[in-house]
Amino acid sequence: MMRNLFFFLLLTGVMVSCRRLPNVQGKGEAFLQGVWNQDSIANSARLLNYTQHKFKFTCDSFYVDMVTHSKVNYYSDSCFNGGVWKEYAKGVYAVRADSLFLDGTFTKANYKQKVSGCYQTGRFSKSFLIKSAKPESIQLESISDQRDLDLNLKERIICEQKEL
Repeated sequence: MMRNLFFFLLLTGVMVSCRRLPNVQGKGEAFLQGVWNQDSIANSARLLNYTQHKFKFTCDSFYVDMVTHSKVNYYSDSCFNGGVWKEYAKGVYAVRADSLFLDGTFTKANYKQKVSGCYQTGRFSKSFLIKSAKPESIQLESISDQRDLDLNLKERIICEQKEL
């Protein structure tokens, strides 16, 4: 009898202590909210390939447009497009200490999921070291290839959390 009462009280305590989290997106980081362009790439004329980025951070989500310039053909001729092509991705981001983590998927230009076609498909996962963050500029360093991304603020965005 005492054992049943103990389990009943334990179960009741667990049920009362659990609360449902709100079903809305996270706020993200205030300093990132906005549209950021990588206006130029250092030493781009000497590189075999490079990618320019345009980021949009809104609440805990990101959207990125990438324009790749390549002197080397990594794809079939129909995809190479003279060495210049665009790719897109969207997902969620997190900032931990001095690092920015992007986790999402490659998309079409309208940010709908891309399942086939030229260039990359599937998961988009990138990590950056935040070297500096000022109100109008952010300097990131790619963890994968140690290239710098100097981003300039083009438009500030205020996070308006939406239901999921």
